[in-house]
Amino acid sequence: MPKLTRRTAFGAFGAAAALPAAAATPAWRRGVEAQRAADLGDGTFLNPIVAGDRPDPTILKDGGDYYMTFSSFEAYPGVVIWHSRDLVNWAPITAALKTPIGSVWACELIRHQGRYYIYIPARFPDRRSIWVIWADDIRGPWSEPIDLHLPAHIDPGHAVGEDGKRYLFLSGGDRVRLTDDGLATDGPVEHVYDPWRYPTEWDVEGFAPEGPKITRRGGWFYQITAVGGTAGPPTGHMVIVARSRSIHGPWENCPHNPIVRTTSRDEKWWSRGHATLVEGPAGDWWMVYHGYENGYWTLGRQCLLDPIEWAPDGWFRAKGGDLSRPIRKPRGGQPGPHGLALSDDFATSKLGVQWSFADPAPDELARVRFDNAMILTARGTAPKDSPPLTFVAGDQAYEIEVEIEAPAAGSAGVLLFYDKQLYCGLSFNEKTFVTHQYGLERGRPANPNGRRMWLRMKNDRHIVTFHTSSDGRTWTKFDRQMEVSGYHHNVRGGFMALRPGLFAAGQGEARFRRLTYRALA
Repeated sequence: MPKLTRRTAFGAFGAAAALPAAAATPAWRRGVEAQRAADLGDGTFLNPIVAGDRPDPTILKDGGDYYMTFSSFEAYPGVVIWHSRDLVNWAPITAALKTPIGSVWACELIRHQGRYYIYIPARFPDRRSIWVIWADDIRGPWSEPIDLHLPAHIDPGHAVGEDGKRYLFLSGGDRVRLTDDGLATDGPVEHVYDPWRYPTEWDVEGFAPEGPKITRRGGWFYQITAVGGTAGPPTGHMVIVARSRSIHGPWENCPHNPIVRTTSRDEKWWSRGHATLVEGPAGDWWMVYHGYENGYWTLGRQCLLDPIEWAPDGWFRAKGGDLSRPIRKPRGGQPGPHGLALSDDFATSKLGVQWSFADPAPDELARVRFDNAMILTARGTAPKDSPPLTFVAGDQAYEIEVEIEAPAAGSAGVLLFYDKQLYCGLSFNEKTFVTHQYGLERGRPANPNGRRMWLRMKNDRHIVTFHTSSDGRTWTKFDRQMEVSGYHHNVRGGFMALRPGLFAAGQGEARFRRLTYRALA
């Protein structure tokens, strides 16, 4: 996880699970709104299982159900929980975190003695900690965040030892004991593990041991860790493993490390790492982890599923290869709905689960109300100080359309938003358009349509175009296009993705009606 992957030894295992190369390049099945869907409908799937910015997956097997959540960074409501019964088809059920506690990094979702917990590292510029929220029903309500007062670590991994005590494993090979209720620490942080180190000639971002996850199987505790940095060179991030008979160690590093690593920039998936093991519906085993799609840093780190095989020596091997080909689905699962419709007619009285504010103030949700439209109170002067409403897009090409009525004394528009310093888009007030590029206002041509118009924004593999309409039927191409392949973490930092969004600045209220999203081939 942020900031703070010899695959050659497993060549035979890697070839076993991936299907033989087909004559044609594999293509995703198209789901809701033509979005990419992993399940190909023929007993195979093609990664990613959840497209778009879904980094640091933490997965829980709960009987026949699986639940998963991801880092949500500065997006609120955040920590959206997804549900599946086959590990391939996933649909969101709720956003568990409503109260802003800073930029949310790699969480840990677990169930212990009938209660659900999410351990959440989060940071503001001037302070950081790890928090916990809990619920008796996975769908909520979830508690308010409780501060565990752990300012020096990230990436908690929950474990119950052979002693029955609860522990959080932390970045850097450290660990802290929890109270029996899991809502406070019970003793000091201690160093318990020195991770395996990769050869110095490998190109990585940095050592950065993080994302420890504990799985207990066959008399062993397995500690799965990420090293190599989460972005930077495509060959950096990796998955390593160690094991111990006791939760207290000593920990033995796997002689076959790393278990997963991107070995070439020519692979489909870059910077693969931050894994959690999970048992499939029929007893086979898998890893979920994240990776960047080759050529699409802008989509963020996407969620990948990789089959593993347990060997006679008690270690496991990854079998999926570079994950560019279809893989046989987990056995015994029950396919369900997949994906999330991003279009919104704003007919309900609350925001859909797809929406979140970027880096909101505590009162940000109060800016939104509904009256046959989504009404957004204007704030600030531009997206840099007017937090936009955004959603995660997981397609290489897509377009959105929306009808907008700008505030009487302000502006409103559509964006592709990375953070407050890096975004692009088109907005307007009653008299002029405003173009946004590189996080700056670049031009103010005359607006002939007044305060109300339809905007269309198309992102076709990083080429961004805009169209305007006074009636939603006749469209005029706007005279500025943009290229956004550089709007990503390795340019700006922050570990986020380029998200479509809406914003309103100035004074008064903007009205948004009938937003539609459509993925493009």
